[in-house]
Amino acid sequence: MSMNIHTIGLIGYGEVGKTFSGGLKDKPGISAVGAWDLKFADAATQTAECAHAKSAGVMAHGSMKSLCEASDLIISSVTASNTLAVAQEAALHIRAGSIFLDLNSASPGTKAHAAALIDARGAHYVEAGVMTSVPPYGIRVPMLLGGKQAAALAAVLVAWGMDAKAVSDQLGVASAIKMCRSVMIKGLEALVIESYATARHYGVEDFVLPTLVETFPSIDWSKQGAYFFSRVVQHGKRRAEEMREAANTVKEAGFEPFMAGAIADKQQWVADLAKAGVFEGMAKDAMWQDFADRLIAAGKAT
Repeated sequence: MSMNIHTIGLIGYGEVGKTFSGGLKDKPGISAVGAWDLKFADAATQTAECAHAKSAGVMAHGSMKSLCEASDLIISSVTASNTLAVAQEAALHIRAGSIFLDLNSASPGTKAHAAALIDARGAHYVEAGVMTSVPPYGIRVPMLLGGKQAAALAAVLVAWGMDAKAVSDQLGVASAIKMCRSVMIKGLEALVIESYATARHYGVEDFVLPTLVETFPSIDWSKQGAYFFSRVVQHGKRRAEEMREAANTVKEAGFEPFMAGAIADKQQWVADLAKAGVFEGMAKDAMWQDFADRLIAAGKAT
C-alpha cells in the first residue's frame, strides 16, 4: 500500500501530542497538523491550550469528528486507560483509507479490540510500542510498529527522520514487547522508590547504594534514582494506568500479574501524594534524597 499522507491529526495534546505535532508539521508533503483534546473544550484549560496550539502552528479542532475528517494520518496519544474509548469514538468518524497510529501503552488484547473498530470502517490500524520516554528524543523516540500496514507506515516515518521499525504484520507483537519491558522499567522505578526511601528513613543509604554500584557498576545509582523519582512524581498516574495494562498483558498470557499489579499500586501511591502537594515547590534538579525526605515527612504527618 502506498501512503499519501498530507494531513496529520493528534488525539491528545499532552506532552507527547505537543512534541509530535510540533515535530511533524514542517515535514515534506505535510500541509497541516491538527489536534483534538478534551482540554480544548474545558473552560478551565481551553484558552491556554488553544493558544499553545496556535503558537505552535497546530490547528486546535473542536471535536473528534472535525479532526478525523481533516486527517490522513491520525495519531492517538492518550493515557492507557483511554486507549479503547478513543478508538471507539474515532471509529465513528474516521475516513476509509486513512491511517490510525496508536501510540498508547496498552495490552495486545486492548489493541486488538481497537484495531477491529478502526479496520471495520475501512481505515488502517497500526499499533506502536514507544520504547522509552519521549523526552529527550522528541519525534525520534524509538518505536516498534505492528499490523498489516506497519512496514508501509514505518517507511514514511523513517523518511520524516523518525526511528520507527516494523516488527510484525500481526497485531500484538509490538505491544507485547512494550508491555514486557514496562514491567521491568516501571518495576525498577517502584523498587528504587521503595528501597531508597526506606534506606533514607533508617539512615543507611550511604551503605546501601555502594552495594548497588558494586553489583551493577555501569549505573550511576544516585543519578538514576533522582531521575526515577522525578518521572514518577510527574507522571505517576499515567505510569499506573500503563502498568494496569501491563497486568492485563500478563493475564492474557495466562499468568497472575502479582508484580505488575503491585507496581501499578506503587506508581498510583506516588501520583496521589503528588496530587496532594507533597512534592510541591521542588527544584527541577532535586536529588533523590529530597524526594525521599518528602515521602518520609508525609508518612510522619499521617
